[in-house]
Amino acid sequence: MAEEHPLLWTPSPQRVARSKLTHYREWLTTHRQLTFRDYQHLWDWSVTDLESFWSSIWDYFAIKSSQPYAQVLSTHAMPGAKWFEGSRLNFAEQLFRFNTDSASAGKPAIVAESEVRERVTISWGELREQVSAVANTLRALGVGPGDRVVAYLPNSPEAAIAFYACASIGAIWSSCSPDMGTASVLDRFRQIDPKVLIAVDGYRYGGKDFNRLDVVETMRSELNTLQHTVLFPYLDQQASLPGAISWPELFTHPAAKAQPIHFEQLPFDHPLWILYSSGTTGMPKPIVHGHGGSLIESLKGHALHLDLGEEDRFLWFSTTGWIMWNSQITGLLVGSTICIYDGNPGYPDMSRLWRFAEDMQLSFMGVGAAFYANCMKAGISPAAIADLSSLRSIGSTGSPLAAEAYQWMYKEVKADILLASISGGTDIAAAFVGACPILPLYAGEMQCCSLGVAVRALDDNGHVLIDTVGELVVTEPMPSMPLYFWNDAGNKRYMESYFDHYPGLWRHGDWIRINERGGAVIYGRSDATINRHGIRMGTAEIYRVVEDLPEVLDSMVVDLEYLGRESWMPLFVVLREGIALDAELEQRLRDKIRTQLSGRHVPNDIFSVAEIPRTLTGKKMELPIKKLLLGMPLEKIANPDAMSNPGCLQWYSAFAEKHRPV
Repeated sequence: MAEEHPLLWTPSPQRVARSKLTHYREWLTTHRQLTFRDYQHLWDWSVTDLESFWSSIWDYFAIKSSQPYAQVLSTHAMPGAKWFEGSRLNFAEQLFRFNTDSASAGKPAIVAESEVRERVTISWGELREQVSAVANTLRALGVGPGDRVVAYLPNSPEAAIAFYACASIGAIWSSCSPDMGTASVLDRFRQIDPKVLIAVDGYRYGGKDFNRLDVVETMRSELNTLQHTVLFPYLDQQASLPGAISWPELFTHPAAKAQPIHFEQLPFDHPLWILYSSGTTGMPKPIVHGHGGSLIESLKGHALHLDLGEEDRFLWFSTTGWIMWNSQITGLLVGSTICIYDGNPGYPDMSRLWRFAEDMQLSFMGVGAAFYANCMKAGISPAAIADLSSLRSIGSTGSPLAAEAYQWMYKEVKADILLASISGGTDIAAAFVGACPILPLYAGEMQCCSLGVAVRALDDNGHVLIDTVGELVVTEPMPSMPLYFWNDAGNKRYMESYFDHYPGLWRHGDWIRINERGGAVIYGRSDATINRHGIRMGTAEIYRVVEDLPEVLDSMVVDLEYLGRESWMPLFVVLREGIALDAELEQRLRDKIRTQLSGRHVPNDIFSVAEIPRTLTGKKMELPIKKLLLGMPLEKIANPDAMSNPGCLQWYSAFAEKHRPV
């Protein structure tokens, strides 16, 4: 029987009338003679007539292109669909269609604070000048279309400026957060042969300073294709590295103001950025997204689903290593002021971001779901802590948000607010399911499937499920689907990642339930990718670090992320004969994961085991053990005949009985 979710919020007629989605529907009536009686019928049209829908988005947002497109979509086959062929455009050029006159150019584009420095405000006019200067200097340094520029930067205005500068000249951007360890960053950047590294000297988190110059030096020595390093002195204004260019020098270079900004005109599918999402084997996947797909999807998602526009102040708390950083900085594309906070959102206490929301007069505040759960558990009332009168919407993503957290939001934050709980991914740089400003909202549900996204829940045989949990599958192409993976011969990893399970259909790796009214609930990952506090990492990355210790022969990790339950991640290790799992070894394992990968992927508990269950082909059986720990019967999770060591399953079965969440 389907779960009953109580109604929590209904938008007022005034809010519906003012929404960007309503304006778009009225535009469709006027310019396309199309009328839809409700959102569900609009969505049905958007996924059955892809060409008409996406061409309407192109026209509605007045996407600027120096050459028109010949056709909207070449084929509905996946992968292989080509979008808006013939067009030439630039992602960054769309940024400056707002505030072009002298009066409006003084409006703030970026407002930022951090644990390191006081508030920084950059106007639209200043943003244009700074992006232009950095772009001109990068050109003078030999950076051109297709060159990779990698960034090891905090969430700061400088990171946004550097990205838009790269986009304007057609260089390909890729970033990692400075809280990521050396091995994790090199596993990503080494794959893409960067020409330029832009890096920070250090950062502050939770009141503690972390110097990263040693990591930067290691990157410089290990990235053999680097021609230039730009150092951003953030923690220490006097920081320097031999042979590196200082960030301020980008603005004093002779080329910086040699000419007004020039936007390189590029094909729709010219690479914009390389993002990283990890499978369960091999290196992190370098996912390549294009200028056009990222642009048109960002415009649609920010304006029509998040209801953002020129009068909004928009925060999505993130690091530069998470897809929500990309979402935050693309808020500029719809004219919003983006408000940035860099630091620990719970320092000095859980009120920090709520007070930031008051200070910035945020109209939209987005954070990972775990933050809200922690606020709820801490017993705080944001409405009593801060003046949130300007707040119209709250965003949540990264992991499933429990129904109790929804109810807490409407009781303790604000009664009249759009809770934009969304689920998408690095893989598509967009949302599959999420918010709708004209629909009611039910506890525990995301309101709708996104426009233009033909998302379904399927069973193992490919049958569509209604009000039943199934695999999240997309049945029609999207403009923001990856172009390819970098250095992926024959698209082998790309096909394995998304299209092997259901040939011709995109399988994302999430459990989802879509009900009859179009609402959706995500129940966590259906594969073995670890998703901790919104940051996804492949198990193979953890194994490389753990099994580098001479004491460890083998290992396996699973993450029990499930709706409404606290995430729990145990690590199982097989140790060399005569080695015991004592406190000292446990600490070394934790420290190694924390320093080389991330503090978010340190296991909750570590257990010494005799064997790691493996298939006949030698693959670790993370997903079957995850299912076992979530309560599935032993006989349902694995076929002993397909295992090389089926005898070890009894130990894991007994372990599951003892440790299964309740």
